[in-house]
Amino acid sequence: MKGTGDMQEIKDHAQLLYTREEVESALDRMAEELTRKVADSNPILLAVMNGGLIPLGMLLPRLDFPLRVDYLHATRYRERTFGRDLQWKKTPEYSLTGETVVVVDDILDEGYTLKAIVNYCQEQGAAEVVSVVLVQKIHQRGNDMKADIVGLTTPDEYLFGYGMDYKGYWRNASGIYFIEEDEHD
Repeated sequence: MKGTGDMQEIKDHAQLLYTREEVESALDRMAEELTRKVADSNPILLAVMNGGLIPLGMLLPRLDFPLRVDYLHATRYRERTFGRDLQWKKTPEYSLTGETVVVVDDILDEGYTLKAIVNYCQEQGAAEVVSVVLVQKIHQRGNDMKADIVGLTTPDEYLFGYGMDYKGYWRNASGIYFIEEDEHD
């Protein structure tokens, strides 16, 4: 287990990809698009824990319409830098039957987690599912999942900040950073 000094060193040596101002601007655009899509549908917004907590929390004050908030927890990473099998830890409290559901996550990488969550919502009877991610990586791995609303696109690097973590740390970083491949193995 790395100590907090080691974790500080990780951030100190990471490259800043998007500044706080650039991320905030992306969140403004995402909120405008989400408002156009679902403002009249009394939606349920679902944070995908843990990464989706920060993007959803930052979107909420930008959304000036009635909505409900819940969360689910499905993960492939579990404080690792690579994904494995999907593990469901918590499903939403609200019934999704007949509802407009907005799934908010931090990142769309290979698409397996988001696709499973969207499928789950549809299986639960959601009338509409809108997927929202702060960051979508650009690469050829994974499935064909595309988010409905994307804040930023990034190269295929290991990212942290604004909800994305490095081995459980730095979800709170006020920018989006990347680490060179050999630095995080």
